[in-house]
Amino acid sequence: MASPDRRVVLTGLGVLSSIGTGVEEFTAGLRAGRSGAGPITVFDTAGFEHSTGCGLGAFDAAAWIRNLPVDSLGPATRFSVSAARMAVADAGLDLGALRERPGVISIGTTDGESRDLDELVETQLAHGHAAMDPRVARRLRAARLSSAVALELGLTDVEAVTIPTACAAGNYAIGYGYDAVRSGDADFALCGGADAMCRKTFAGFYRLGTIAPDLCRPFDVDRKGILTGEGAGVLVLEDLESALARGARIYAEVLGYGLNCDAYHQVAPDRSSVARVMALALENAGVKPHEVDLVSAHGTGTKANDITESQAIREVYGDRPPRTVSVKSMLGHTMGAASALAAIACALAITHRFIPPTINHSRTDPECRIDCVPNHAVEADLRIVQNNGLGFGGNNAVAVLGRYEESR
Repeated sequence: MASPDRRVVLTGLGVLSSIGTGVEEFTAGLRAGRSGAGPITVFDTAGFEHSTGCGLGAFDAAAWIRNLPVDSLGPATRFSVSAARMAVADAGLDLGALRERPGVISIGTTDGESRDLDELVETQLAHGHAAMDPRVARRLRAARLSSAVALELGLTDVEAVTIPTACAAGNYAIGYGYDAVRSGDADFALCGGADAMCRKTFAGFYRLGTIAPDLCRPFDVDRKGILTGEGAGVLVLEDLESALARGARIYAEVLGYGLNCDAYHQVAPDRSSVARVMALALENAGVKPHEVDLVSAHGTGTKANDITESQAIREVYGDRPPRTVSVKSMLGHTMGAASALAAIACALAITHRFIPPTINHSRTDPECRIDCVPNHAVEADLRIVQNNGLGFGGNNAVAVLGRYEESR
């Protein structure tokens, strides 16, 4: 069980998503069941029979990035830096004071700067390696997703790590930040995930036959697969005493998390391993299954994931599992940002007392047997929410958030 000595709370949120930028827009999008799906425009989709995705559109990174040259950053790094600045502003933190405190920056990713890599490879094939832009090449290191946050915000007493555990990376990063703050190694953490859509990953999922032709329909009997998406989610974590002392708004408390890596299969999830990581998270959080009010599922909309995950949920929770939703039905699969954005959705659901829906839903697959809150948000008094992140290679991470209560 997590130590009760230093409680960790979530006080700031930075959001870039296809359904809204910033906390207010994102909350409204979740409540409305807004779809971020549309034609992919960030790379050439010629030759693909279908090419729907969930892009950010015309996001102006220069509105948020003030100290670094924007063109020195790759697209995913622009997302992570912008979301981090949003999160610090949302938390009401004074950057001058923050610079005097030890902290952690942990950003998860699947692709790093693969969109830039796509561009360089395309240039090399067409014109030779001498034509490749060295400015783009300098942007490629995935470590920049976290280190650029420190540079932009002027944070020098921080550990900055990029965590590349595929589609579970956002939750991994949250767990990393949680441990640092809970143990007292850091006073604060900026943690989450970021990824930009790229041709490489879209083509890979397409060749696997897991790209939906139009919409993502998690748990639906007629689901056809994922929609690739992009974005970033960054959360500010700090210890409770600090938050109360400065009168911070507390969205939620981080109660605990669980990690495992089963290495069962490169892409197929393993039910027993998924059930085990959920049980580990509940144990770490000191939470009993009957206390959980909502599960935010990984919920990709593929045949294998949705059946495996819902069966694992029933293995942990029995025949009456909590309502289980997938925000990927709205956001698409944002890769390394996915579980970070879902964690933010969980915190907002706790704060505003509603459950976001699983949209594009007609009929639940009988093999899934969960209440996925189809199509319309519902009001709900949520105390504890579980957020699942399941990644390729069996990298699984589950975070547990709760409403802040003085007596916990």
